[in-house]
Amino acid sequence: MTITQWLFAFSILLLVLLSLFLIAAFMVYAERRVLALLQDRLGPNRAGPFGLLQPVADLLKLITKEHFTPPFADRSIYTIAPIIVPFTALLSFAVVPVDDGWWLADINIALLFVLALSSLRVYGIMLGGWASNSKYPLFGGLRSAAQMISYELPMGLALMGVVMLSGSFSLVDIVAAQSLPFIFLQPIGFFIFLVCGIAETNRLPFDLPEAENELAAGYNTEYGGIQFALFFLGEYIGVLLIAALATVLFLGGWHGPWLPGVCWFAIKMLILILLFFWLRTSMPRLRYDQLMSFGWKLLLPAALINLMITAVIGLFWIKG
Repeated sequence: MTITQWLFAFSILLLVLLSLFLIAAFMVYAERRVLALLQDRLGPNRAGPFGLLQPVADLLKLITKEHFTPPFADRSIYTIAPIIVPFTALLSFAVVPVDDGWWLADINIALLFVLALSSLRVYGIMLGGWASNSKYPLFGGLRSAAQMISYELPMGLALMGVVMLSGSFSLVDIVAAQSLPFIFLQPIGFFIFLVCGIAETNRLPFDLPEAENELAAGYNTEYGGIQFALFFLGEYIGVLLIAALATVLFLGGWHGPWLPGVCWFAIKMLILILLFFWLRTSMPRLRYDQLMSFGWKLLLPAALINLMITAVIGLFWIKG
């Protein structure tokens, strides 16, 4: 590649990263406004018109806070852990197509690539809790590890139905195969994926790793300032990623009438993100035993049954 091509590729990558950062920042504002609306409150309304500058004010507050590392912490791991969480989610967007020809990379194992990166995310949370050398962050990190491992298994099995129907692990090929959105062919798979996605991102009602009434603040108790902001950023980019993947895998991606493809992609994602917000204000937090039982005793068998039914129907359909 020439220097010009390298500069062009770097510019595109930088533009994508900045866009994701901005979207994640204003997702925080949007969630606070939606929660306020549903709970009959005002929400952010002081920083700028309609409170639109509240994310900027929050960012400035977090950046200017004093950086402090507890003297009893493992300094190197304590510093690296918050970077892992948003980094894995951001890297996953390299293979997510938002319109015809709008993607950074189209690889034939894109779905496996995303699942592998989502598995690495747990290391950031677990290492952050362990490196803090404090009991409450440690308990939160262990909870997170158990929760993510438990819910990654039914998530992966649910997605195998989509792979069977499309015949490919490429996200571009999966969208191209959806003349009829896969949500109509895989409603159980879509439900399992969405529930597991909520658990993967530690959102209510599955936010046990950071249950304030039990663990002070969970795995990030000893973090503050920009390091806390990185954990926070990782959570919202994770929500954005789950919404994008659900759109690509089950809702037909950018396909839709009249409007440009990228508009349809954005509309579908927005509906799913609003669902995340709605669940946060409506659902109570589960107990930890309920969380684990739900994953292992309900979601995992349902994912296996869904996979078997898809395989049998697919086999007879191919023979027919």
